Amino acid sequence: MGLNQSLEQWLTDVVKARVRPRTFKDYKALLRLYIRLVLGNRLIGTISQIDIQSLYARMFERGLSARTIEYTNAVLESAFRQAVRWKMLAEDPCVGVDLPRVRRKEMAALSVEECRRFLQIAEDSEWFPLLALAMTTGMRPSEYLALKWTDIDCQRGTASVCRTIQISGSEWAFDDTKRKRSRRIVKLQNFVLYALRALKVVQESKRDGNIFPSSELIFVSATGLPLKQRAVKREFRKLLATAGIRSVRLYDLRHTAATLAIAAGVSVKVISDQLGHASISFTLERYSHVLPSIQDEAAAKVEQLLIA
Repeated sequence: MGLNQSLEQWLTDVVKARVRPRTFKDYKALLRLYIRLVLGNRLIGTISQIDIQSLYARMFERGLSARTIEYTNAVLESAFRQAVRWKMLAEDPCVGVDLPRVRRKEMAALSVEECRRFLQIAEDSEWFPLLALAMTTGMRPSEYLALKWTDIDCQRGTASVCRTIQISGSEWAFDDTKRKRSRRIVKLQNFVLYALRALKVVQESKRDGNIFPSSELIFVSATGLPLKQRAVKREFRKLLATAGIRSVRLYDLRHTAATLAIAAGVSVKVISDQLGHASISFTLERYSHVLPSIQDEAAAKVEQLLIA
């Protein structure tokens, strides 16, 4: 069987039912752009480790990033593993292939002073409830854009994260959270809860006047449709510029929430639960650069207790 035929069968019979539509689309694009044209017409059993190594070397020479090559290899390796399970191959030729080193992007987070200045500028904006929630809870954009009013418990002051939203063009759909631990209940700051209540009053007044279509979602566009991340990013950048704050990504509000919590002395276990991380060890690794200063402060407090 040719590689193209094997890949098509794998995508159709295995991948499509297992991954999100956007991920499925990414898999197909990677295979089409980097694998099928070069190796697709080869018999699957004739593809060797050196063929794949040479392919990745050419990709790197063309200027493709190490992250793209790593992702491509992950997809191809998964397809070959399935071929081994189907007994089409004796072994996976991706095993042992050397990949270029991926340079992890430095994480950016706003300082306490920058957060204060940003919130002061954003307070009079219609985007304040959304961005304040993002900054203080550490939710992923796909999580807070999927929040429904029924997810907010005003009595307890919490928000339930139990779904994500996937938007492609004019189509959108709810999806599962990234992992099981991502389903969580997040405590809301009082000022964020107040901003959400005010937003609900505004939305209800618009619905009463037939200006605003009925929507179960909290954050919607002027037509009542789900907000796209692109629109939120655009407004976020504008507010950063107005506040005179360096440019950071919208996703960096998640890192900001984590570093603020660490600076406030919140336990890593609580922070890990709030962010929906896979494990506490992941949180420790991810924010290890922030922890030393907190440890210094903790050591000083213990010393004060012992020798005061």
